[in-house]
Amino acid sequence: MLIRFVTGNEGKAREARSYLEGITAVNQVEYDYTEIQSDSLEEIATHGAREAYEALGDTEPVLVDDAGLFVDALEGFPGPYSAYVEDTVGVERLWKLVEDEENKRAHFRTVLAYADAERTETFEGAVAGTLVAPRGEGGFGYDPIFEYNGQTMAEMSTEEKNAISHRGRALATFAEWYADQH
Repeated sequence: MLIRFVTGNEGKAREARSYLEGITAVNQVEYDYTEIQSDSLEEIATHGAREAYEALGDTEPVLVDDAGLFVDALEGFPGPYSAYVEDTVGVERLWKLVEDEENKRAHFRTVLAYADAERTETFEGAVAGTLVAPRGEGGFGYDPIFEYNGQTMAEMSTEEKNAISHRGRALATFAEWYADQH
């Protein structure tokens, strides 16, 4: 069996391969599916998976992910708009929005959408933490301001981060489901 993971990020593909090793092969495929505007990660990922499956030829199943940072004090913002906010506002300015708030809790959430000829299924993973002033040199995106157990994700090694990552948790749930199906 083979799954096409639709992403331009080799790190995501590598993480998927590690979770699905022994279950199925994972090929990274770059395809620029339409990212619909929605407040729902599930809707965005499901739409992307269906579109990618049909556009890439319905021979092998596809896996698409969508993720976001959900900040309690900002009522879940930026959520599904996290990449756009990172690109336009920036990580440090998002921190400035939260800096004076009493509640600095936030969580990263990933939804994986799997599509094949018969169905589309979604799988979720999340990790809760606290927003802090930027620290650390590693990671990407919001990692410098997201603290988990006393360390920002930017201060963690790749292995430490992957062990607790929201994407990893979604991939673990997916891997279990997929193994049961095949």
